[in-house]
This record gives sequence, structure tokens and C-alpha cells, in this order.
Amino acid sequence: MRGTISKLWQVTRQFPKRFFSQGLILMYHRIAEQDIDPWSLCVTPENFSEQLAILQQYTQPMSLQELAQAQQAGKIPSRAVAITFDDGYANNLHNAKPILESYHIPATVFVTTGYIGRNREYWWDELEQILLKPGKLPEKLCLNINGSSQEWKLGKAVNYSQEEHQHDYACPPWEAKPGSRLFFYYSVWQQLQSLFAEQQQQILDRIITWANADAIARPTHRPMNLEEVRALEKGNLIEVGAHTITHPFLHTHTAAFQQQEIEQSKQSLEESLGHSVNSFAYPFGAYNQDTVSLVKKANFNCACSTVEETAWKYNNRFLLPRFEVKNWDKNQFKKILDNWL
Repeated sequence: MRGTISKLWQVTRQFPKRFFSQGLILMYHRIAEQDIDPWSLCVTPENFSEQLAILQQYTQPMSLQELAQAQQAGKIPSRAVAITFDDGYANNLHNAKPILESYHIPATVFVTTGYIGRNREYWWDELEQILLKPGKLPEKLCLNINGSSQEWKLGKAVNYSQEEHQHDYACPPWEAKPGSRLFFYYSVWQQLQSLFAEQQQQILDRIITWANADAIARPTHRPMNLEEVRALEKGNLIEVGAHTITHPFLHTHTAAFQQQEIEQSKQSLEESLGHSVNSFAYPFGAYNQDTVSLVKKANFNCACSTVEETAWKYNNRFLLPRFEVKNWDKNQFKKILDNWL
């Protein structure tokens, strides 16, 4: 009975949406040729181009700011779609922008300001590069994390073959089999996710030494430098938005820390670009009530979450929903797009 009431409530809650125009906000990360991609963040340039062709043919692409304004007015155009990118990968400029320009489709790129100009990858990518590279690792990893000793015995995962690497090509880490190298990666990732950036960097440095590895930023994974961020905006097709300084799980930190991450990322971009920055996205889609209030207080016009729903009149403009796009070919993408719309 309880389940029936819950389902009825969900249907009733969604019912009014049928009488209002709705739109989609799409979320991308990297546009590059694929290697192992545990978080499904990469779309190849070929598939990205095919996806834009589908959007041009079957939807009404518009900028995030245009869609947000229409959403507030309750007048979202039929089949409206806005494109966003998270993090600030250099391939957003070198690979994505030319394709967006060829279709005259706007986009917003949310940039993590603390990584601008760094010659190292985002921490989750660097960890993947070290731990999910085919080869041999030491038998045991010991780390001191926030005063607590953590130990991993790799067992059979000491050796990681090219075949295993290919098998894990697009396997979600949370579905990895215990005892596998991918499972080991995910276990370490979980320990790092809520730490401060300085702590993450220190631990990564220890892991690099332990693995006898290098921390060279791959062209497919490196962040943009400042000149590239500025070049991204040229032509007025792409908007630069803020994505904090260090890409933390905001809700796991104090309100004071969150405020610093939100406001200083905005200020840094505005000083570098010479104009206001109006859009924000929550790293990892993580937030709490304080986070949303602080984003509003920082004078952003809108903010994007990672809740997968269509956008409509009654969304909070500081919690706009988005659908994550994966490396789908045109047929897969068209089918999924029709389902979303």
C-alpha cells in the first residue's frame, strides 16, 4: 500500500509538467579520442559532431543564459536544449569549440579556476593514470589519511594486463569486482574525494612515488591555461562559467570554505576575462542548503546540478537539472534524446 501511494504521489507531482514547456540542459566533460574512461566523461569528436547534427535537426539549441531566462519567465521554447561542459579541459577549446562553431550551437564551459595553467591533471584523472595503467604495482599501499592509517593489499591486482585494461574500458568503478585493479582504484578514489585539495595533492604525490610513476598531463586530459580560457570566449559562442577553485565536494565542508570556493572562483574569472561571470555548476553535483544560498548570494544568474530531469518553469534557477551525455553514436543519441524530450 505504501509503495502504491508513493508511486501515485510521483505521478501526481509530475502531472503539471505536461502543461508547461520544457527544455534540456546537457552536460559534457571531455571531447577527445578515448582510452579507459571509468567515469564516462569522454565523447569522441566524431560522436560529438553527430550529436550536434541531431540537436540542430530535431531541437532548438540556445545558450544556458537564454534557457535560464526563458525558464524563469515560464516560456521555454519547444524542444529547447542548452549545452554545458564541466571542469575546463583544454580539449573544450581545441576539439569542442570548432565543432560547435561549425553548427553555430552555443555552449557554457564551467571552469575550475585552481587548475588553470597547471601542468598536472585533475586529481581523479591523475589517480586513474597511475593506478589504471597496464603494468605492475607494488603489493601493498599504505597511506595516512587525516590521521588514520589506510592499507590496501593488491593481491592479484598487482599485475594489470592490457586485456584487463580493455575489459575495464567503460566499466563503472562502482561495479568493479572486488580484488580487481579497477576496484582498487575506486577504493582509493573514495578516500580522496572529500579531502582538501592540498591533502589530495600530497597523497597523490605519495602514490606516484609508491608506483614509481610520472605525473605528466596527457593532452586528452590536461586543464586549460589562461590564454586558452580567454580564447574559448572569442566569437561569443561560448560562455565561461565558474566551477569553484579546487572542485571539492562542497557539501562536506563548512559554509565558510564553500563561500571561499564559490566567490573566489567567480572573482578570479571576472578579473581574468574582464566581465561578469553569471553561471555556476556544482562540482560532482554535490551541494546542500548552504551551498545554494551562497551561490545565490554571489550574484550568479543560475546554477546547474546533475539531477537528470527536464527543465521547466518551477525549477529553482540555482538547481537547474542536467542530463549527462556519453559517447553515443547518432542512432543511440537520437533514441535517448527522444526519451528525454
